[in-house]
Amino acid sequence: MSDDYELVYSSETPGKNLKKSNKNKGSSQSINPKEVTLKLRLEKNKRGGKTVTVVYELPHNPAYFKKVLKTLKSKCGTGGAFKEDTLEIQGDHREKIRGILEGMGFKTKGF
Repeated sequence: MSDDYELVYSSETPGKNLKKSNKNKGSSQSINPKEVTLKLRLEKNKRGGKTVTVVYELPHNPAYFKKVLKTLKSKCGTGGAFKEDTLEIQGDHREKIRGILEGMGFKTKGF
């Protein structure tokens, strides 16, 4: 069953497929890059010795940051993931990611 829907029970219309969308559950903040400071760090722990560049302290707007992640992955030529309000890019790409994010209008902190 998809996470985008919630099953709703009703005794009034038996046999009818009643699904209610969850897409607007939880508020997403609108993002103005000039007002947002993103932090960068490098992680190696619990990753089998692999290095990952992490962008963290993101405002809550998963759809927007999934698009940002796609841009970062394509410009860095590597894989990555969106996990628990962080962007994880495989490898040490701190300088490249900082340049890309600042080009988008974000302020950055960290190494």
